[in-house]
Amino acid sequence: LLQLCLTAVALAAPIADESMKTNGMSNAQQFGTGGGIFGFIVLILDIIVWVEVLKSSRPPSYKLLWCVLVFIFPVVGIILYWLFSDRAKWNAEGGYEPI
Repeated sequence: LLQLCLTAVALAAPIADESMKTNGMSNAQQFGTGGGIFGFIVLILDIIVWVEVLKSSRPPSYKLLWCVLVFIFPVVGIILYWLFSDRAKWNAEGGYEPI
C-alpha cells in the first residue's frame, strides 16, 4: 500500500519545464499545490473527527473504519461522517461531551 501511494505521488508530481512558466505564476500556484486556507481547515476538521471517533464508544473496527475513511478521503470522509455516523448514539453512551 505504501509503495502504491508513493508511486501515485511520484506520477502526479509535475515535471519542471521552462515552457510552463509563461504566465508569471510560481509552480506551487500553477499546479494548485500547497493547500492554503482550505487545506488547513480540512486538516483541523479531520483532527476533530479523529478525536471524536476515538473517544466514542464504538467498537474498535468501526473506529478504524471511520478513521481510515477520513484519512484517505478527507473532505468526502468528513461529510460522510457528519451525515451517517449516528454520533448522538455513540457519544451519549460514552459519557463525554462532544468536541
